[in-house]
Amino acid sequence: MKRLPIPEDVTGEEIDKGVRQELMSLPKTLAEDVAKNLVMVAKLLDDEPERAYGYSRVALRLASRVAAVREAAGFASYAVGKYAEALAEFRAARRMTGNSELWPVMADCERGMGRPERALAMAGEPEVQKLDRAGQVEMRMVAAGARRDMGQADAAVVTLQSPELASNSIQPWTARLRYAYADALLAVGREDEAREWFAKALEADQSGSTDASDRLAELDGVEFVDALDPEQAADDDVSQPVAETKAEESKVEESKVEESKVEESDAEESDVEEPETDDLPSDEDMVEPEADDAEDVEPVAEATSEGQAVKPDADGDDR
Repeated sequence: MKRLPIPEDVTGEEIDKGVRQELMSLPKTLAEDVAKNLVMVAKLLDDEPERAYGYSRVALRLASRVAAVREAAGFASYAVGKYAEALAEFRAARRMTGNSELWPVMADCERGMGRPERALAMAGEPEVQKLDRAGQVEMRMVAAGARRDMGQADAAVVTLQSPELASNSIQPWTARLRYAYADALLAVGREDEAREWFAKALEADQSGSTDASDRLAELDGVEFVDALDPEQAADDDVSQPVAETKAEESKVEESKVEESKVEESDAEESDVEEPETDDLPSDEDMVEPEADDAEDVEPVAEATSEGQAVKPDADGDDR
């Protein structure tokens, strides 16, 4: 039998006193082992239902004849959507205890299995009258859900209208009841009323059991963006308004044109070559010929047309 790891700080003392009494029928070592697995189910059920389901199956193999174990296994199966399995465990627990407190969740399992008619029929059974106030409210919400599953949205709204809904008293189930009513109103197109009841649900939701705040924001057209989310930031950059994008592109193009004009201007100026000083004759080289030889000497300007100046040698003759 596969045993799942259990933290050292988990003890059987953490479970309900009534459950511990049920486990007293088991050998001490076995009872402690079962209790630890049940504790893990309770700890993980909301946040890690798959792991909770695994621990529930271990407890079930160890002590399938304990009602608390069957009930825990039922809730773990229900949390992961195994409704047929959950219903079987709830029925077994109910047979062992004779209690009807699991009746609403059993009816909801019928809904999960695609049988809303059976769930609605259970809402009219005598077992409902045995439920406490919280159980009856829960049963009312299941019945309303079954109505909606059957396409009877208006009937679902009427089903939820009750003294508990109209009460200003805040109970553990108040937020969920108001939320269900708001959702039913929204389904029939009564948006303004739905918004009002989502707000009332939020007022009563001290434990954050609903997403009433998100539904209100959705109705008001408000979108929340995580500023620390790089992927969202990238999406925001991509979804930048077209007008702004085009304006920025236009500015970039204008800047490129200006740079191009400047470069062309610089290129034109660089094409005008300045004469190199090394190619010009110096003052020493500019020796005037004597008067007798003036006719035989070509003008310096003509001689330098080929880029070189005629220089007399030491005895004055031209070469």
